[in-house]
Amino acid sequence: MMRNAGAPDMRWRHRFTILTALSTLVLMGWGAFVTSIEAGLAVPDWPSSYDSYDPFNPWPGWWRVTPLLAEHGHRLLGMLVGFLTTILAVWTWFAESRRWLRWLAVGALALVSFQGLLGGLRVVWLSLDLAVVHAATAQLFLGLIVALAVFTAKAWVTAGGSAGGPRDRRLWRLSLAVLGAVWLQIILGALLRHPGTGIHPVLVGVHIGGAVLVAGVVAAFLLRVWNGFRESRVLYRGSWILAGLVDVQLILGLTAWFVTLDDAGMLQPSNLQVVVNTAHAVIGALLMAGAVLAVLGVYRWGGRTRPAGGGP
Repeated sequence: MMRNAGAPDMRWRHRFTILTALSTLVLMGWGAFVTSIEAGLAVPDWPSSYDSYDPFNPWPGWWRVTPLLAEHGHRLLGMLVGFLTTILAVWTWFAESRRWLRWLAVGALALVSFQGLLGGLRVVWLSLDLAVVHAATAQLFLGLIVALAVFTAKAWVTAGGSAGGPRDRRLWRLSLAVLGAVWLQIILGALLRHPGTGIHPVLVGVHIGGAVLVAGVVAAFLLRVWNGFRESRVLYRGSWILAGLVDVQLILGLTAWFVTLDDAGMLQPSNLQVVVNTAHAVIGALLMAGAVLAVLGVYRWGGRTRPAGGGP
C-alpha cells in the first residue's frame, strides 16, 4: 500500500528532492558562468585537480583566482549534487512503495554519474563536442529531478484515481511539443556557446528560429489552457509562468546577441556579456524545468476540457 502523502517521510523526501533540484540549478548556473568566462580548461586534469585529490585545497589559494574558482568550484558543486542524488536514490529505494519511482530514482543516480564522467572526459579529451553533450545531459538530469519532486508532492499523490492520464489530446500534444522545443533550443544554444562561435550567422539564424518555435508552442499551450482549463490553478498559473519565462529569455537572448557583437574582437568577454550569457543559460534551465512541469501537470490535471466560464 502506498504511504500516506502526509506522512513525515514523504514530506521530508519531497523537500529533499526540491533541495536537490535547486542545487542542480545552482550547479548549472555555475557551469554557465564557467563557459561564459571561458574557464572550462582552467583545471587541465581529471579526476585530480593539478595532480591533487584533495577536493578542498588542490592548489594554494585557488579560490583567489577567478578561472580556478569557477572550474574547480563547478567540480565541487557537481560532487555535492552527486552526493545529494545518492542519498535521494537510497532513501527512495527503501522508503517508496511505488516500484517505478524507485527505479526512476536509481536512474537519476546513474544519469548524474554519467554526467560527471562526461564532464571529466571533456577535460581529458579536450572535446568541445562532449561539452555540448554535457550541457544537454544536464538539462535531462534537471528534468528528471523535477519529476521526482512532483511525484512525491502531496498534490500529485492525493489526485489518486481522479486523474487517469490526459484525455485532452491536443493539450497533451502541446505540452510534449513545449518540452521537445525547449530541449532542442537548449542544444542549439550549447552549440553556439561551447565551440566559441557565438556570432556564427548560420547557427545564430537556426537558434533564432528555435526561439520562434518555442515562443509559438508555448503561446499555443497557453491559449489551450486559457480556453479549457482556466479553473485548474496548476495549469493556468503554470502556463502563465512558462510564458513569462519565455518573454524574459527572448529579451536576454537579444541582449546577449547585441553584447556579443559589441564585444567582438575583445580578448576577454566583458562583465556584461558574462552576466547576460549566464542569466540566459539559467533561464533556459528554468524553462526546461517548467516544460517538464507542464507535461506532468497536463497528465495529472488535464483530464477533460471545461468551459471557460466555469463548470464542475
